[in-house]
Amino acid sequence: MTTSPTDDWLELAVEVHMEAVEPVSELFARYGFNEGVVIEEPYLQERDGDNVRVDTSRPVIIRTFLAAADADPAKLEEIRRGLFHLNQIRPVGELVITGRAEEDWAHTWKAFYQPVRVGRKVVVRPPWRDYEEAPGDVVVILDPGMAFGTGTHPTTRLAMMGLEAAITPGDTVLDVGTGSGVLAIAAAKLGAASVDANDIEPVAVRSARENVGRNDLTVAVRVEEGTAGADGPFPGTYSLVVANIIARVLIELVDGITTAVAPGGTLVLAGIIEGREADVIGAYAARGFTVTDRDQIEDWVGMTLRRAS
Repeated sequence: MTTSPTDDWLELAVEVHMEAVEPVSELFARYGFNEGVVIEEPYLQERDGDNVRVDTSRPVIIRTFLAAADADPAKLEEIRRGLFHLNQIRPVGELVITGRAEEDWAHTWKAFYQPVRVGRKVVVRPPWRDYEEAPGDVVVILDPGMAFGTGTHPTTRLAMMGLEAAITPGDTVLDVGTGSGVLAIAAAKLGAASVDANDIEPVAVRSARENVGRNDLTVAVRVEEGTAGADGPFPGTYSLVVANIIARVLIELVDGITTAVAPGGTLVLAGIIEGREADVIGAYAARGFTVTDRDQIEDWVGMTLRRAS
């Protein structure tokens, strides 16, 4: 047991065989705070987060929490005894007890979120941080909330660098899979005449709309729920389309994304793991798009493509 006098909670954790998950969860729920149980299944996934699947060769970790003031030795001994009996049926590991201090995680993370240069010009600044602008800086005020896109991930940086290089004053821009809205807001500040953005996740739509409101924009940015193409909220065509989404989804949405690009228009793609680059290029080349620029950070790739006139 690892605890300290300042601990508010005890975390109880045990590794179990897949077939012991249900009985151990029932045991923990009997004693845990509000009957709460966390089941942490081991999983495998590709580098870009795609194709997630449970790894049945590894044990499952089950956790529950007890208020430290209520966790008397007799109660803990009852839990150990129950685990001992369950271990006679299916493998159950040793009970690990760790003291935890209560923290406001909804706000604690903000201490680690600092202004960050995302592209060559664009700097992302959280609302609670000051930033002294340098000449030529384009500052985007952003609170990502639960949406993807703080500017620190290589895919966001690649998309931003592509956007900065491709955009020209007066462009009409569509941001597919906007997340926090960082690319859409940057496009508006980089000289776009109009910006539309969509996402299939309602939480992302809310986050993007709130971030649009945080920035002093002279260009209207519309954010709607949905995807690209004729069935989406913005079925028209644009001189510049940007999409920072994983490779599989870029390929699945190839028809909707490409039809949104006007003849002679530009497409900026990011979120592509290096091993899927050829697949993405092939899917878009088949629709008449040619790669005109490419960047790479670690094993992530971003590219700019042009549609034939």
